[in-house]
Amino acid sequence: MRKEWLGAISLALAASIWGGMYVVSKYALGFIEPFTLVWMRYAVAFIVLFAAWSLFGREQVRREDWKWIARVGVIGYVASISFQFIGTKLSDAHTGSLVTAATPAFMVLFARLILKEQLTPVKIGSLILATLGVIIVVGWHVDGTYLLGSLVLVGAAITWALMSVYVKVASKTVSALTITTFAIGIAFVLMTPLMGLEVMQSGVPDMTSVLWLSVLYVGIISTAGAFFFWNKGLELMDASVGSLFFFFQPLVGGYLGWLVLGEQLDRNFFIGAACIVTAVTWSTLVERRQKRRLDVTAPYERNIL
Repeated sequence: MRKEWLGAISLALAASIWGGMYVVSKYALGFIEPFTLVWMRYAVAFIVLFAAWSLFGREQVRREDWKWIARVGVIGYVASISFQFIGTKLSDAHTGSLVTAATPAFMVLFARLILKEQLTPVKIGSLILATLGVIIVVGWHVDGTYLLGSLVLVGAAITWALMSVYVKVASKTVSALTITTFAIGIAFVLMTPLMGLEVMQSGVPDMTSVLWLSVLYVGIISTAGAFFFWNKGLELMDASVGSLFFFFQPLVGGYLGWLVLGEQLDRNFFIGAACIVTAVTWSTLVERRQKRRLDVTAPYERNIL
């Protein structure tokens, strides 16, 4: 029970921080190109995480563990985060936080394919309902740039879900701190040429004190801190249960987008949000109830055997 509480707190913190990140990154993306901002974010995060790993988390990483860490870095921290920043730049903060919150539904699918978890009617139904929620948010806006940004954000949700399942696999043999540190290190290296091409095309951004504070926030709090909390939470909790906490992100992101950036929350936003939250809550609570039933019946079945 203590592990579940720690996992719940970690996941809630991570998702809430990411909700605020969409507001900060939306501001920063007005002055810094997406790949450049991601690169700066990882430079700051890796320095912080490697210092923490050197002091508190040194451990031997086996050769077979590196393939999972590399997948987390490439799929989650390169592809998904790039999609998030590009999609947020083309759309807006509250849409970015909402559409990527379809991640838990996609996690159900990948858990079946990779972890061989059972694909129940409840999981299928929740996946359909969550997809409908995304379509409501994306499909109501016919503006080309907004629609493109929203579709890119769907890609971010899919790749983040796949990455989260790989974190669950990797955490069986290495710690969350090790996974986070070296996956971000790999992502930083891979983002360097993309950042270089972007700077050659758009120039070096003119950094003000506010922009530097934004980069530090995104790098230290939203990346080093939140990535670690998310990976730690997945280490401590079942993925199907932990996925529910992802919905702190659109709640915080939508509210802050309205409060700070003056973004409008129209009816379709709330309808889509209700569909997605209902889908994942339904799936997660049913899975939790089934697990409790198995925990209760398991001792009795062992006594019979």
